[in-house]
Amino acid sequence: MSDKKLNAQKDYPLAQKRPDLLKTPTGKKLNDITLEKVMNGEVKPEDVRISPETLELQAQISDSDGRKAVSRNFRRAAELIAIPDKRLLEIYNALRPYRSSREDLIEIAEELEEKYDAEINGAFIREAAEVYDKRKKLRKEE
Repeated sequence: MSDKKLNAQKDYPLAQKRPDLLKTPTGKKLNDITLEKVMNGEVKPEDVRISPETLELQAQISDSDGRKAVSRNFRRAAELIAIPDKRLLEIYNALRPYRSSREDLIEIAEELEEKYDAEINGAFIREAAEVYDKRKKLRKEE
């Protein structure tokens, strides 16, 4: 991917205007994904998942259109791709009110930052710990 930032006006929608930039996590290009190839087994489920790079491209499009909240969501999602689904569900459950202590949430944030290089999501969990503390939504230690 080039260092040049994308622009919503000239580059969106990416599939139509910039398909050359789109690749799956397995390296397949968008044009390599066809119904025929799916039917004959050349395209597998892992070939049709979105890649962190594609989410970053979408974030750039959103940035250029002034949609900062949407671009943050795309970047958060890009980080989450590296985290196994089972672990994501555990983290989701840990974020439910009264399920975790402040220490539990800080440990999750550290794990995300150190193990998965998910700085944005680590900061999100740290913020949740602060908010839960202020709103008395943390698990009570017995």
